[in-house]
Amino acid sequence: MQGCKSFEEKLFYTFSLSDRIPENNFYRRLKSILDLSFIRKYTIHYYGKEGQSSIDPVVFFKLMLIGYMENIVSDRKIVEQASMRMDMLYFLNYNIDEPLPWHSTLSRTRKLYGEELFLKVFNHILELCVHAGMVDGKIQAIDSAFVKANASMHSLRNVKLASQKYYKQLNDAEEQESQDVHSCAYPAASHDPRRQSNNIHVSRTDPDAKLSTKHGRPITLNYLAQISVDVSSHIICGALGIYANIKDSRCLPYILRQTIENLSRNEIEIKKVLADTNYSSGESLKYLENNGIVGYIPCTNNYKPTREGFVYNAENDYYVCQMNKKIIFRYIHKAGNSQKEARIYRSSVEDCKECPLRNQCIKSKSQNAKELSTTVDRPYYDRAYERVHSSIGRKMKKLRSSTVEPVLGTLLDYRAMRRVRTRGIGLANKHVVLAAMAYNLKKLMKHKYYKPVIEVAIATNNLQKHINWLLREKLWMSVQYIVLLVHKTDNSDTYIHWRYN
Repeated sequence: MQGCKSFEEKLFYTFSLSDRIPENNFYRRLKSILDLSFIRKYTIHYYGKEGQSSIDPVVFFKLMLIGYMENIVSDRKIVEQASMRMDMLYFLNYNIDEPLPWHSTLSRTRKLYGEELFLKVFNHILELCVHAGMVDGKIQAIDSAFVKANASMHSLRNVKLASQKYYKQLNDAEEQESQDVHSCAYPAASHDPRRQSNNIHVSRTDPDAKLSTKHGRPITLNYLAQISVDVSSHIICGALGIYANIKDSRCLPYILRQTIENLSRNEIEIKKVLADTNYSSGESLKYLENNGIVGYIPCTNNYKPTREGFVYNAENDYYVCQMNKKIIFRYIHKAGNSQKEARIYRSSVEDCKECPLRNQCIKSKSQNAKELSTTVDRPYYDRAYERVHSSIGRKMKKLRSSTVEPVLGTLLDYRAMRRVRTRGIGLANKHVVLAAMAYNLKKLMKHKYYKPVIEVAIATNNLQKHINWLLREKLWMSVQYIVLLVHKTDNSDTYIHWRYN
């Protein structure tokens, strides 16, 4: 007989949430290894002693992690998703009939907590990865990616046309930002005169969002995410959200300083750093050498330690031309508002006046002598050039691209980092750190619960292949032995043909 299911809602249930969650469920296993109860002692000073109880800080961070692990960008959708999933409710320590906090509570709490608290949670998760044997930490790969700001291009206004009151508010905001930047250790917004667009335009929706772009893409309002990844298991050891108009060459000391502090808590020391050409600068190379770190960073502008037609004397600091004339150091030149300094070398007018190679050497008609310029950080660039162009340097280049770039792709596409849901540089930094937390937790769970199963399956498969190989070899040896016996016992000239498949 055909069945017909009817529904009549019961008033009372005998229900245990833990019995309904499978043992191998992701959030059940995550709950068993992730203990965030230590957060409460760091959030006491945010609340008073009277009034209604606020959201549990542990619940807040778990809801945030759910959003980034599930690639959900909206606080409202995070709450909706968690309320319909029994495994998420079990992870949050909520009963099935217990209402979750309002989505607006998540937004207010995210603004309330300082950036240092988010870094504490990040370091706690990193410590779990270290104890699981996933972090070597000796080699770090660093890269960056733009994160779309929560502001439209239509919100841009010309600073010069803004009202006096609004212009004063912007200046006050910049001063406050500089103080906050100093406290949280990320660089202030760039005022490079070559990037005029950010000096004359500002977003009224989010003044911290800066105009930026990549080659072949339209200009948009963005933030910049800097990450440092361990090459051994692709665990993120440092994460930082900064202004989008800052060059990567200025960011290396900041992201590396945070990474060093994070790993030093676990007695791990960084030995090598891998980065692309955008991070090449005298400041970055100096920072690496001062901290005893070997950097594999390609030099900018196709830098070469030698000059065609000239030989450099490092001991006495001068160049020698093809006619064996000296080109000695004269002065240090600083270009305009730029912080870059160059060492200027110039020959004497008498040496170049009657030189047969004058027209070939001096191309400018206004010059009476040969002039050469090089960066004041030439020794650092020379050593970096030698490292990068060695056999180890070429391997490190491939290792960098295969390490940090897939991690950035995962963060942008699957960990909700592509767009900031909040406004302001501080909240953008929290956004990047939370995405890094979710990524590390996913890696930790895979390593702790799923990798052993995969390894057992691979080992079993390899064992089966080995057994099959032994059986084939033994059978073939038996066939050969039989053939030999037949040939020995056969007195006739009969040829016996054996075929084995």
